Amino acid sequence: PFTCLSFTGTSEGQARLKFPIDYPYSPPAFRFLTKMWHPNIYETGDVCISILHPPVDDPQSGELPSERWNPTQNVRTILLSVISLLNEPNTFSPANVDASVMYRKWKESKGKDREYTDIIRKQVLGTRVDAERDGVKVPTTLAEYCVQTKAPALDEGPELLYDDYYEDGEAEAGSCFGDDGDAGDASGPEES
Repeated sequence: PFTCLSFTGTSEGQARLKFPIDYPYSPPAFRFLTKMWHPNIYETGDVCISILHPPVDDPQSGELPSERWNPTQNVRTILLSVISLLNEPNTFSPANVDASVMYRKWKESKGKDREYTDIIRKQVLGTRVDAERDGVKVPTTLAEYCVQTKAPALDEGPELLYDDYYEDGEAEAGSCFGDDGDAGDASGPEES
């Protein structure tokens, strides 16, 4: 399940991240299972976002190879990218042309054209009903949406250094210092 806070309300729904056998060398597929009206989401729920495209050089796509999938990407970067795309659609490369046109009209009218927001508002209300049916509490305010945490003060807790787990004078396992068992090592101590 996911929760998405937008300018029209909070939406709750489901999405699936499907990993290929050769992950992380090939990108996973991200699909919303809940119907989404968005410029970068296909009718099927598939998300059109560059980091989920295979890392091939395709000059006609308008994407640089560096914007596409690479094995250093992970679930966190995928989710952050999708959330960012939900908040700031890419209308230059739409998956849903009608949603893209409506979004641009809304943006250019500075919110006066309500067609796009009316559709999104209906979608949000529908997901709220689904959430209540499923027993999910959907946050309705920014304060409820944000998780309140308290960062520990700098003077709280012990400061751990990389060698805090070793006693003074104790060598690390596998260390090259103090290894007396290296036969034929010219730099080691000589036996008489």
